[in-house]
Amino acid sequence: MLNYLWAFMMLVGVLWGAFHGNLNGVTDGALTSAKEAVMLCITMLGIMSFWSGIMEIGNRSGLIQRMSQKMSPVLRFLFPRIPKDHGAFEYISTNIIANILGLGWAATPAGLKAMESLKELEESRRKGEVSGKYSLKPVPEGTANNEMCTFLIINISSLQLIPVNMIAYRSQYGSPNPMAVVGPALIATLLSTIVGVAACKLMDR
Repeated sequence: MLNYLWAFMMLVGVLWGAFHGNLNGVTDGALTSAKEAVMLCITMLGIMSFWSGIMEIGNRSGLIQRMSQKMSPVLRFLFPRIPKDHGAFEYISTNIIANILGLGWAATPAGLKAMESLKELEESRRKGEVSGKYSLKPVPEGTANNEMCTFLIINISSLQLIPVNMIAYRSQYGSPNPMAVVGPALIATLLSTIVGVAACKLMDR
């Protein structure tokens, strides 16, 4: 869908420039945008490599595991229907920590693994392999369960202490104070996360 949207926008731009006799401006704009895109990619590559490296250091040093343990009460509140020893918690906590640090690139693999683990949990429920308070009525195959929906909403709202992407964009385009966005971003993502969690708890009932 996005491919069609971008193709439509480009076609409209070219036709508009041709209609107004300004095809040179369209060509110059395309070349300038291509140059800026390459420069932005190089900038983002450096920042991504740096913060992904920090994330890997934290993982190997055990910092991520300790932070995950500290998050256990929060995760139990958010996902009360996941068994305590289930592997999904490790991936969910890693994803949330990476998002909080603004490392969306590092958060994505953990998020995919978390969804796979939640899918396996739902399949176990269908087979009757989950007992006790965790043995809920399974949802139809191909349907997201409550845990998946909650995790997705938390991932989208994405509480961020350090909005790395936005800081990089502002720095690339000459902002005199790229870090000025940290405070507003923290407030905005905090409010969006609170609203998202409240909506999940409400709909979960």
